[in-house]
Amino acid sequence: MSHPHPELRRPPKLARDALRVTALGGLGEIGRNMTVFEHAGKLLIVDCGVLFPEEHQPGVDVILPDFSSIRDRLKDIVGIVLTHGHEDHIGGVPYLLRERADIPLIGSKLTLALIKEKLKEHRIVPKLHEVMEDERLSDTYAPFDLEFLAVNHSIPDSLAVGIRTRAGLVVHTGDFKMDQFPLDRRITDLRAFARLADEGIDLLLTDSTNAEVPGFTTSERELVPAIEQVFRTAPRRVIVSSFASHVHRIQQILDQSHAHGRKVAFVGRSMVRNMGVAQELGYLKVPQGLIVPLDQLEKLPANKATLVCTGSQGEPLAALSRMANREHKIRVGEGDTILMASSVVPGNENAISNLINGLTRWGAHVVHKGNAKVHVSGHASAGELVYLYNITKPGNVMPVHGEYRHLRANADLAISTGTDPSRVVLAEDGVVVDLARGKAKIVGKVAVGNVYVDAQTVGGVTEATLKDRRTLAEEGVVTVLAIVDADTGELTDPPDFLVRGFEHDPSSFDPAVAVIKKTLTRAAAEGIGDARQLEQMIGRDVARWAQRAFRRNPLIIPIVIDA
Repeated sequence: MSHPHPELRRPPKLARDALRVTALGGLGEIGRNMTVFEHAGKLLIVDCGVLFPEEHQPGVDVILPDFSSIRDRLKDIVGIVLTHGHEDHIGGVPYLLRERADIPLIGSKLTLALIKEKLKEHRIVPKLHEVMEDERLSDTYAPFDLEFLAVNHSIPDSLAVGIRTRAGLVVHTGDFKMDQFPLDRRITDLRAFARLADEGIDLLLTDSTNAEVPGFTTSERELVPAIEQVFRTAPRRVIVSSFASHVHRIQQILDQSHAHGRKVAFVGRSMVRNMGVAQELGYLKVPQGLIVPLDQLEKLPANKATLVCTGSQGEPLAALSRMANREHKIRVGEGDTILMASSVVPGNENAISNLINGLTRWGAHVVHKGNAKVHVSGHASAGELVYLYNITKPGNVMPVHGEYRHLRANADLAISTGTDPSRVVLAEDGVVVDLARGKAKIVGKVAVGNVYVDAQTVGGVTEATLKDRRTLAEEGVVTVLAIVDADTGELTDPPDFLVRGFEHDPSSFDPAVAVIKKTLTRAAAEGIGDARQLEQMIGRDVARWAQRAFRRNPLIIPIVIDA
């Protein structure tokens, strides 16, 4: 089994008949999926998503793949294949198109409709190429010959893609599962996978998210009894939280609302936008008059109302979190039922627990995956992955989409079905894999990092910025204002200490004055008089003193003014 190593260097020049595969996101994490394929001087990208921040990344909206390794080759990109419409697969597209707006976006009808609406917010008019399962594009995106296969997931119209080049046939599954009873009756096309297997799949990149979960993923249809019970027993409003792109789950909510005489209103910009697109294209079947504006819903009896909103992951600015914090015009109260119809994204466990506690405090009954069968995964479990390997018999395997433990579990499954361990490649973001003469192997690594989107700023926030933010939140801040005589290098007045974020006695900073005087004396002896250098010295020395005096590490902001 090939493993990445920290000492990997930049990859060598790509051989003429080889294919290069580089994941810029999605390996070692759940999100920001993006894979770059290179052949004959051209690049093909599969997916371009975002990663949602964790608690230790305060103020960050989303995290993008690092485009730096392809930034000087934007003109070589022939297209971006979008396997489906989830944010972790399409959310980064607007930021890549800011750098070259005419890159063709290739995907299914719903996927392209969702990205088109998203791009309106960025004022980008995309170049779209709609495709369907079983469609093949042999010459359009040369040197890549593309073929699309139907797979089911937690959003309609998902696709896998076969990529043919002189190096061989590569199949990328995208996110998928093998639900045999999907709500839209569109099953994963195992016959198409088998047909490609007869041709010979040289490299299979496959979804690893559920590789540690034994057996087969539960069918969406098996949720119906639990969801029906929620609507049958709820005494007042039902408030449903879900991912804004989970069309199948929202369809179940609409069906049960209609069956129990409830009207439905969507809450949240992304939810309203995505469900509007899904309804317009016919992916969401809505009985006449079922969906009403929020202000109209609020006039109905509470037991006749269903609200569908975002925020199942405890995101601070999402509708459900704002309801829990009493910051939303919708006031959650006694008798309301909250249905959290989504999985827990790794890293969000504490935020979701706090959200449930907050909603319960206002008297709501919260139904979630932990106490009712109201969610199933959109990803193939171990049994389905083994099934896929036995059908496809790939020459080489590269697990994608998952944390490292998921990738490793997927690799072990491939080996258990007979794949040669030397032909199973475990990579991470930035690791470069070449497929040449039927063998896939790691050949190097390109630099990748976290690119943070903070409001309108892309890439401006650094790890140092986040460290400062964490320090502000956890340790507090001390601003030291010192007026220094430019001739003598001494204080003209006692310094001022402006303290925020921790309790203290004002006199407790008196010993810091002596620390600053000692620092200035040392600076004068060394001939240092520049205000910037003095600030750095004072900041270091006061920080050491504060750690000893308070057992804290506040952020020290020194300001030196020459008198």
